[in-house]
Amino acid sequence: MTTRDSLRQQGEAMRRRLFGDDDGAPAYLRTVNDEALYGAIWSRPGLAIEDRMVCALAALGAVQRLAKLRRHVGAALDLGLSPRAILEVLIQIGIYAGFAASEEAVEATAAAFAERGVAMPEDTARDDSLEALAERGAALMRQLHGDRATQGYAAPGNAVTGALYPLAIQYGYGEIWFRPGLELRQRALIAVAAFTALKLDGQVRKFGQSALNMGLSRTEVIEAVIQTAPLSGFAPTLNALAGLSEAFGA
Repeated sequence: MTTRDSLRQQGEAMRRRLFGDDDGAPAYLRTVNDEALYGAIWSRPGLAIEDRMVCALAALGAVQRLAKLRRHVGAALDLGLSPRAILEVLIQIGIYAGFAASEEAVEATAAAFAERGVAMPEDTARDDSLEALAERGAALMRQLHGDRATQGYAAPGNAVTGALYPLAIQYGYGEIWFRPGLELRQRALIAVAAFTALKLDGQVRKFGQSALNMGLSRTEVIEAVIQTAPLSGFAPTLNALAGLSEAFGA
């Protein structure tokens, strides 16, 4: 039987695994954090701890909790995530939260790397044509979303959304999702977590279903949403879970 004491013990062990003796939280929040954050959420089954960290980085970057992001970057390195993988998470959230959010998140990450003597990965030049990006992006959309790839704002005949959406296909799907450093299943997790943190429930439903096409299970998608709760709010998480419940027919 789970008790507050067992959650506290489990949570303290998880906190120390991730952050050592100090996770940066005020002392008066230590008990509730150990129980609810590290014991009840970080220690849940159903999603690997490395994947939980990917979701945490995505949520923190999307809502610009930069001081907390810096600490999580250090923990991500300790868990074995590569510097490039960490940066790729924060580059991808720019599609959803804006590239200004990516810039500030990457700056915070660079500072965290510097504290640990970790070099920033070199970014190699990519010179695919816009036509190639559009073709590759459209193919990925079909792989991800199936028939839903051409519905709603993605409908090819919509002259209003069509003023912007081709750019999203080229640079979102065709460029960023194909950058090295992350698997497509991880990029699906990033999308689900970031959309949850940003309170974009329609996108959570869409990408939650599509994540199954990237090899994720329903449990993993649900856990990706839950992982954001203590970082960007329980209410947005519950709203996202309600939408997923309908999408999954639960």
